[in-house]
Amino acid sequence: MESPIEVVRRFCAAWSDNVGAGQLAAFFTDDAVYHNIPLAPVTGREAIAKTISSFIRPGAPGIESIDFRVINIAANGPIVMTERVDVFRLPGKSFQLQVMGTFEVSDGKINAWRDYFDQNQFTSRMG
Repeated sequence: MESPIEVVRRFCAAWSDNVGAGQLAAFFTDDAVYHNIPLAPVTGREAIAKTISSFIRPGAPGIESIDFRVINIAANGPIVMTERVDVFRLPGKSFQLQVMGTFEVSDGKINAWRDYFDQNQFTSRMG
């Protein structure tokens, strides 16, 4: 079985490979929690897939893709921490956002994912 850090590396690479929301959600347990800290948490694999689908979609004002560029990654048992620069691609422009992510991995699946970022920075760059 993959180590927690290997699971998270594959998950981040999948975002950069621009796979679909269903494929991204497959990395999670059925009862996983996804929390972009400035926003409300989302619980369950199906809800996570719907959330991902809600903000990655073609055409304005949607985000066409997000490239997760992992700067640093560290693990302590089932906990994996990432320092990333996420590159958002929108119609006609792109921007970068610094993100810290914490993942909890159990039996090869992500059961918790929390991302910390500056919501004001994100909103102003989305324009």
